[in-house]
Amino acid sequence: MFKKETYIARREQLRKDVGHGLIIIPGNHEAPCNYKDNTYWFRQDSTFLYFFGLQREDLVGVLDCETGKDYIFANDYDIDDIIWTGPLPSVKELAASVGVENTGTPKALHDMIAAMKSPVNGKPMPHYLPPYRADIRADLSELLGVSYASVNRHASMDLILACVKQRMVKSAEEIEEIERAIATAYNMHVGAMKLAMPGRYEYELAGFMEGEAWKGNGPVSFPIIMTVHGETLHNHGHNNRLEVGRMLVMDAGCETPMNYCSDITRSVPVGGRFDDRQKTIYEIVLSAQLEAARVTRPGITYKEVHQAASRKLAEGYRSIGILKGSVDDIVASGAHSLLMPHGLGHMMGLDVHDMENYGQINVGYDDETRPSEQFGLGSLRCGRRLQPGFVITDEPGCYFIPALIDKWQAEGTCKDFIDFDELNKWRDFGGIRIEDDVLVTDTGARILGKPIPKTVKEIEETMAS
Repeated sequence: MFKKETYIARREQLRKDVGHGLIIIPGNHEAPCNYKDNTYWFRQDSTFLYFFGLQREDLVGVLDCETGKDYIFANDYDIDDIIWTGPLPSVKELAASVGVENTGTPKALHDMIAAMKSPVNGKPMPHYLPPYRADIRADLSELLGVSYASVNRHASMDLILACVKQRMVKSAEEIEEIERAIATAYNMHVGAMKLAMPGRYEYELAGFMEGEAWKGNGPVSFPIIMTVHGETLHNHGHNNRLEVGRMLVMDAGCETPMNYCSDITRSVPVGGRFDDRQKTIYEIVLSAQLEAARVTRPGITYKEVHQAASRKLAEGYRSIGILKGSVDDIVASGAHSLLMPHGLGHMMGLDVHDMENYGQINVGYDDETRPSEQFGLGSLRCGRRLQPGFVITDEPGCYFIPALIDKWQAEGTCKDFIDFDELNKWRDFGGIRIEDDVLVTDTGARILGKPIPKTVKEIEETMAS
């Protein structure tokens, strides 16, 4: 954990920003895997971590904006628990470690809420965030006396916006945690590059990466994407045999013990040497990735950064005859998005897609910057104006998706800008993605962490070693 003063200051700011009423922040419960006592690895709710920092299950935090008091509600472990877990801190001891003086049982929390007039009788609903787990949604339904179906409708926009306001700007200590996660990701990716040889299977490399994540004392931050079918953007199958001539997309990151994340993608040629076709497409994507990092700075919107990367992609595809026409017209039409049907990146922090449980529209956009309806650009998760302290991913890609190529060709989509005869020569290529985690600084941007091999020369030298 950070020092308790960090959590105290965060809660004080949250009460100030919300301004009135009670704020309820539930922690997570254990989640059964295949029966009740065999659980998945416990992952605490990120909002609870941000404001209370405690990793124990079944905790509920409450902030009272009127009195300035904070509470943690939970049952202490009893002897039946301790037999299996060993001695553990009491709820009061846990609360004190993060500067909370007031504790109580779940019944006390119910009594506190019951003492208020219900919302239907004119009392304002306590502030809470829209739950993303069914068990927490059921808890809030019972606690607040509203139907399960209506729980998300009563979620507090004031609280959502106050949480986004705090969490989107990362402190120096948060940046240090993210860089710890990237240090482990370095080991994950460099080690996997060296294993990417013909005859191995994707699952061998994915297993290596997961082991390296745990050697850094944390799990992976999302299910590993390890595939020679990179044209499938989030391919989580790992059963393909590696063969020369295929590009291998490795999209993986990890969490620190405090649950701050990394998210890195590297694409490498099986066997360690780029052929001419692979090098051509790789250099186009790399130029877009470097351009995005170059233009990222405070005051520019990430939608504008996405468009700068799109211009580089369009220039590259035009140079090899896949696209035609002026670069401005290509980008305006969205023709380049046939080969990159996703946005440039997203915010990252305690969540690999930071705060998206609050609603992507509330995190990545604001009243000034709204999502586009254009294919590809419309999938950009973060388009808003950048501020110092933002941590965002920079991850352009190129994907030759046969079904999508066939659809656009049959419909004549962007036919004035796409040479489908030339494009179809590449339909068996697969895909490439290159991703780093970027900090917006006072004057520009900095790619976080120790540089992970990324140029053609660096990748080939690493794989040869």
